[in-house]
Amino acid sequence: MNKELIIQELQFKAVRSSGAGGQHVNKVATKIELFFDIAKSSCLNPIEKDKIYLKLKNKINKEKVLQLQCDESRSQHKNKALVIKRFLLILENTLKEPKKRKRTKPSRSSIEKRLHSKKKAAQKKANRNKNNW
Repeated sequence: MNKELIIQELQFKAVRSSGAGGQHVNKVATKIELFFDIAKSSCLNPIEKDKIYLKLKNKINKEKVLQLQCDESRSQHKNKALVIKRFLLILENTLKEPKKRKRTKPSRSSIEKRLHSKKKAAQKKANRNKNNW
């Protein structure tokens, strides 16, 4: 995965931020929306595209475009840097192969603790029996 090539394929749109503000928020478009067209991307192979479609389906629209947005800062440039950073992090985590789980045997002490607690619970329930008189 070449980050520079992927960043070149990104498209951005500046929009006015929502919420309470004042004079500044009503006239400045600081919110950044990032668009990444997965289907048209030349940087990703088909296997990587399929992984992205599966794992990020809630962030992908019907046109198969990944959409992220950021309005944390009052600066458009900071928001753009933040959304690019977030996008690359999401992409890395999506394409990362999970580690194979190594099977391990439970330790002798953990087995003994489990059996001891089972016996204790069984004894407690046996003591509730009314026929002990």
